[in-house]
Amino acid sequence: MPSSRVVRVRSVDDGVAGAALREGIERIQSELGVSASFPPDVTAAAEAAAAAPRLPDLDRTDLPLVTIDPEGARDLDQALHIERSDDGYVVHYAIADVAAFVQAGDPVDLEANRRGETLYGADTKVPLHPPVLSEDAASLLPDQVRPALLWTIRLDAEGARTDVHVERAVVRSTAQLSYVEAQAAIDAGTAVESLLLLREVGERRITREAVRGGVSLPLPEQEVDIDGGRWRLEFRKQLPVELWNAQISLLTGFAAADLMLYARIGLLRTLPPPDPHDVQRLHRTARALGISWPAEQLYPDFIRTLDPSIPAHAAMVNACTRLLRGSGYVAFDGETPEQPLHSALAEEYAHVTAPLRRLGDRYAGEVCLALCAGTEVPDWVRAALPGLPKTLQASGQKAHAYERAVLDLVEAGVLADEVGSEFSGVVVDIDEDDARRGVVVVHDPDVEARVVGERPLPLGTDVRVRLTVADVATRRVEFELV
Repeated sequence: MPSSRVVRVRSVDDGVAGAALREGIERIQSELGVSASFPPDVTAAAEAAAAAPRLPDLDRTDLPLVTIDPEGARDLDQALHIERSDDGYVVHYAIADVAAFVQAGDPVDLEANRRGETLYGADTKVPLHPPVLSEDAASLLPDQVRPALLWTIRLDAEGARTDVHVERAVVRSTAQLSYVEAQAAIDAGTAVESLLLLREVGERRITREAVRGGVSLPLPEQEVDIDGGRWRLEFRKQLPVELWNAQISLLTGFAAADLMLYARIGLLRTLPPPDPHDVQRLHRTARALGISWPAEQLYPDFIRTLDPSIPAHAAMVNACTRLLRGSGYVAFDGETPEQPLHSALAEEYAHVTAPLRRLGDRYAGEVCLALCAGTEVPDWVRAALPGLPKTLQASGQKAHAYERAVLDLVEAGVLADEVGSEFSGVVVDIDEDDARRGVVVVHDPDVEARVVGERPLPLGTDVRVRLTVADVATRRVEFELV
């Protein structure tokens, strides 16, 4: 039962349920063999690097960049500035320069290659890099001079890319905005021109995405309130500025992929076309959640009808992550890959905008820097490319397992006092080896869990189920067919 939901803690007290959440997450980390702490030699190397970054000569601190992130974030990978040009727009996108602090083969690099990416779940984080770098010296915090990979992307009036260049520069963010702050300023018309243009560019890019048949899943976040012995789980309303901001990251990833494919060297994020069986299963899930999906409506068009601020729609978006199965990375040097496409985005794509949180972005960024400068791709990058897909695939699986385990923990906590209660639901999947076992989707709360019956389960049919297990200690939830 794959999931890509992010569960954030909105409030938690020191009661029994709060302690159970913390203990449960500690068990998850122990089971997966991950830890937020770093070995002493890695910490020492990170502290030394933070004190002596390798700064480039180009100074672009004149650009009034801003960051837009979740409230309280410290690992700030991206800062943006957008301005009008004679025939469209110029997007400046600064990306944290991890290679200004980390060298191939040093303790921080070796540890990052072991970790692969930052793990998130509830109010915990297992970082890719020590916080002295990821949340301080390398982070694009406001009013701080920082080394960055500065992307300059030119667009025409319709939002189509006409030119791209990336180079090293020192930059300075002028403000750290939360999504709520940025949206409020844009809505009120009090935002600086760059943020007002973010809306324009974001909407034009979303339109272009629809035309080419791509779809960006607006993956829901859930917030949990824990008060005494009670757990409450709610979907967080997603703001338009989050979608516009995501389009700038996608724009940069598309540009990076084009650069690398043209030069026949790089690292792409890929996704094969969806399995028809999974699409059929999603139709059953839509029915379970009471959402209309006409048979003739294509999947990308259906996704665009969903409003993630509606709990049932948010659950549907989460279920659609099933079509992301098979996503991976492909490295190439000398010839282009046989399957370079990211089918959900309907375009070739690369991860380059989150090097503080994803290992592969540092390498892909270095490739693009060399290609734009007309220099050779560094040997340390070329040597690492063949092994990166396997490393990143393994870390992605661990990140998925971590997110899934935290979600299981929270869902068990939410349902813990409901054992014996009956719910309406729909069976959306049946085990191939035993037709009496499968998966049911129930609504309010929106939960997908195992279900068993004494007879074969009726696939795609409305059913009544009874909650038989909701165990926080084992993170297990199970229903039985009534």
